[in-house]
Amino acid sequence: MARTRIAKTPKSAKEPGRIKQMQQVFTMTRKYDPKSVWYMLIAFVLPVAVGVVLAFVISPQSVIGIILYIIAGVMAGLLAFLLVLGRRAERAAYGQIKGQPGAVGAVLKSSLRRGWVASEMPITVSPKTQDAVYRAVGRGGIVLIGEGPKSRTIKMLDDERRRIARVLPNVPVNYLTVGPDSDSTELHKLPSVMNRFAKALNKSEIYAVNNRIGSLGKAGLPIPKGIDPTRARSSRSR
Repeated sequence: MARTRIAKTPKSAKEPGRIKQMQQVFTMTRKYDPKSVWYMLIAFVLPVAVGVVLAFVISPQSVIGIILYIIAGVMAGLLAFLLVLGRRAERAAYGQIKGQPGAVGAVLKSSLRRGWVASEMPITVSPKTQDAVYRAVGRGGIVLIGEGPKSRTIKMLDDERRRIARVLPNVPVNYLTVGPDSDSTELHKLPSVMNRFAKALNKSEIYAVNNRIGSLGKAGLPIPKGIDPTRARSSRSR
C-alpha cells in the first residue's frame, strides 16, 4: 500500500511577546518623540524615590518594612512609566499620520470614550482636494470635524449642518477642524476637545439622533423607535 505524504503547512510567524511589543512601542516612541524618554524616566524615578524616603522615615528599624516600601515604589514607578509610555506612544503614532487623508477617522475609531458614536469613514469627501468631513454624536450633541484647511472645509461643514438642521433643528451642531491652520485642533487632542462640549443629549437621545442622521440619505426609512430626536433639547438633559 502506497504511503501518502501529507504536506506540512508552514508554521505561522510567532507574534512577539509582551516584553518584545513594549520594546517596539518604546523604540517607535523614542524615535518620533525624543523628549518622551525624559517624561518616562521622571515618571519611574519619582515613585521609587518616594518609596525609598518613606521606607527610611516610617520604618527605619524594620528591614522588611524598608524592602516593602521600596518594592511598592518600584511597582508604582513601573505603572507610571507604562501610563506615560502609552500616552506618548499614542501621540507619536498620531504624529506619523498627521496631515494624511483619513487621519481623523483613525482617531475617531480608536480614541473616543464611551458615549460617542462615530465612524472612521467620512460623510463627505472632496474628490479634488481630498478634504473630508467626519461626524460624531455624543453628549455634546453632533460634532462635525473638517479634515483639511479651514478655508476649504468650512463650506463643507456649513452644507452638512444645514442638511442636519432640516431634520434635527433642536440638536446642537458643533464644528472642529483638523488641519494646517494655527487655530485648528491638533490630531492627538481631538478626543479631549470633543469631550469639552456642554452636555446636550442623554444616552437614549444619542443613539436616536445617530440613527436619524444615518437615514438622511435613505428615503422612505422611518424614524427609529424610542424618543423623537427632533424634540431632543439641551435643556432636558442638563
